Amino acid sequence: MSGIVFFGCEDYEATASFYVDEVGAEVWLEQTACTICKYDNFLFGFCASDETETEGVLTFVTEDRAGVDEFYERFADRARSEPVVNDEFDVYQFFADDPDGRTMEFQTFLHDTDPV
Repeated sequence: MSGIVFFGCEDYEATASFYVDEVGAEVWLEQTACTICKYDNFLFGFCASDETETEGVLTFVTEDRAGVDEFYERFADRARSEPVVNDEFDVYQFFADDPDGRTMEFQTFLHDTDPV
């Protein structure tokens, strides 16, 4: 079984397009007034709403630090800071804002993890 995280958006089509065109996600499923995107094993959707939901964090995990750095190069203008090592969680990461003001995190684990 898998899960999907949904966010209401005033312009869900533009938001979904950002994640497809800029982040590299793919459209997994189009529904009436909803687009569900897929990035690796992560499913997340954007649905038509009178209000844009910006709570929560969309975290994209890369294989290594180079992957995080590639995302940073792509989103430096949206980044809150340069990538850093977070010793508490043993990750290399940075945070950025999507066009709706929602938080995106790009990280890699600096320790071994079980496959998902």
